[in-house]
Parts: sequence; C-alpha cells; structure tokens
Amino acid sequence: MTVTLADVAARAQVSPATVSRVLNGNYPVAASTKERVLRAVDELDYVLNGPASALAAATSDLVGILVNDIADPFFGIMASAIQSEIGGPGGRAGGERLAVVCNTGGSPERELTYLTLLQRQRAAAVVLTGGAVEDSAHVEAVGSKLRKLSAAGTRIVLCGRPPAPEAIALTFDNRGGALRLTEHLIALGHRRLGYIAGPQERTTTRHRLEGHRAALAAAGVEDDPRLTVHGLYDRRAGYEATLELLRREPSLTAVVAANDTVALGACAALRDSGLRIPEDVSVAGFDDLPFAIDAVPALTTVRLPLAEAGARAGRVAMGREEPPPGGITTVGGELMVRGSTAAPRSSGRPG
Repeated sequence: MTVTLADVAARAQVSPATVSRVLNGNYPVAASTKERVLRAVDELDYVLNGPASALAAATSDLVGILVNDIADPFFGIMASAIQSEIGGPGGRAGGERLAVVCNTGGSPERELTYLTLLQRQRAAAVVLTGGAVEDSAHVEAVGSKLRKLSAAGTRIVLCGRPPAPEAIALTFDNRGGALRLTEHLIALGHRRLGYIAGPQERTTTRHRLEGHRAALAAAGVEDDPRLTVHGLYDRRAGYEATLELLRREPSLTAVVAANDTVALGACAALRDSGLRIPEDVSVAGFDDLPFAIDAVPALTTVRLPLAEAGARAGRVAMGREEPPPGGITTVGGELMVRGSTAAPRSSGRPG
C-alpha cells in the first residue's frame, strides 16, 4: 500500500502542512517537531512524489560527510581531505559535487537524523568518520538507514569507523597502535601507568583500551582498574582525569591518554601539580594531531594518516578509486617517540 503524506502526518501527530514544510525546508519548524516528522518518514519509508521528487533528484550531486565534532582536529583534518576529493571528474557532466559536513556533536539521535535527511536528498555518497556508538538499538537503526541509502544508489564509505555490511570501510588499527604505545612505555621501565580512556560507548575507546591492556598482559604488568579513568575526548577531561589518577596513585610514572587533546590536559594537570614531564611522569597521546610536535616537550603519540585516509575515502566515494578487496582495509598507525616519554626516575620526586 502506498504511504501518503497524510499517513506521515498522523504518525508524527502533526498536520500535513507541517510535514510538507519539513520535507521542503521552506519554512521554520521546531527542531523537536522536525525530528518527529523525519522519524515518521523513515519508519513508514515514505517516498516523495511529483514536483518534490523531481526537486530531490536534482540535488543528487550532494555528498554528506558525518563528523562527531568539526572543532576537533581529528575530524576537521579528515573532513577537509574528503571534501578536497569531492569535486571534479566525479560530478555529473564533469561538474562539481556539493559536500555538506554534518556535525553530530556525538549525538546518536542527530546522526540518525542526518542520515534520514541525506536519504531524502538522494545523496550521491555518504562518508561517516570516527568511532561508532556501541548500542545494539543504535547499531541496528544506523544499519537500516545505510541499507536504504545503498538501495537508492548512495555509495556509503566509512573512514576510521568499524566495518558495516552496507559500506566500504577504511578502518584504523586502534588496537595495534595502542599496543605499541604501551609497549614503548613498558620497555622504558614503567609499571605504574595511568590510562585516560574516552567515552565508554565508543568503539574507538574500546579498541584503544584493548590494545593498552594487551600490552600490559603480555609484559606481566598488573592491570589495576583504579588506573583507568573514562572521560570525553577533550582537554578538560584529560586535566580532571589526571588529577584523579594522581589522587588514586601518587607514585604514577606514566599517563597514556585516549588522544592528543586529552594528553594536553594531562600535561597541564601534571605541571599544576608540580610535576615535570617526562622527568617525573611520562605522557603519551594518540593520533599525532598537528600541535603534538609543537607541545613542550613534544608529545610521544601514534600517528594516524588522517589526511591520507580522508582523501582516499573521498576518492572511493566518488568512484575515482577502486574499493579495497572485500570492501575493507585497515589503516595502520606509526609510533612517534618524542620528548614527553622517558625512563622513570629511580629517585623520589622533587618537593
């Protein structure tokens, strides 16, 4: 049975005129109402017809790039590289594609809303970046949207995100990078290592923590649960988590941070606590963001080729590069040893 605009209005508990406004985007609608309408559109699998359908088809040069936080260099670098590959020969009749960066703010609900909007706009391609939320209901909801996009001819590419059946995936070796980073600190002689992890629901958090713990286990170093603190991927979280780690374990000799931004917060907390880096406490990050080498001391970290991976994802999305065999490839990281890590001091700390 054909789903009508009136059916969508009934499901969303709004008027048909409101549904029309949301779909056409030609009149302000409250965000909560808009999300309710889009959810009803998706649940009923409503398809635009007539002039609205023609309008949607005319926007098929659109490419969506989903990021968690555009202000985070990790996502900004990838989004910029993806966008640089969007225009040119891949566009219809040699024209340009329109790349739209969709900033989810880390919200699972907003991620689903953007995917619905891109489906309505008949996007030519969608590139999802960064880690995924590990919630079974959300995973199923995202999978359903990706299947609908793919069935409509949209090419789906994941960049730095775990593989999904509906997509081509360029996934980062977060476990391997974290393993090598912690092995480096253990080889220097560290045995009391604090770990600042990201949000517990993120795949990137779990994979990097698994790599860290695997290195501890292989070296016979105790994995003390008190020495792992979860927080956001930002400087403030790194600062507060480091103070908490020092409170729990005053004899801490190293801090491994979930990413470089968190590591900067850790460095600030250590300095404010009267501790020197690396003489008293070593600090290591992850990603090798542009500021990492300019930190004082320069930050030991794992370099992920974010720009290179983003550019490749863009080319694959535009059909200018063949997908990897089986649709999945793993992008490795490189250990960058710099001045923020050193052997632990045998003597006591100053003060």
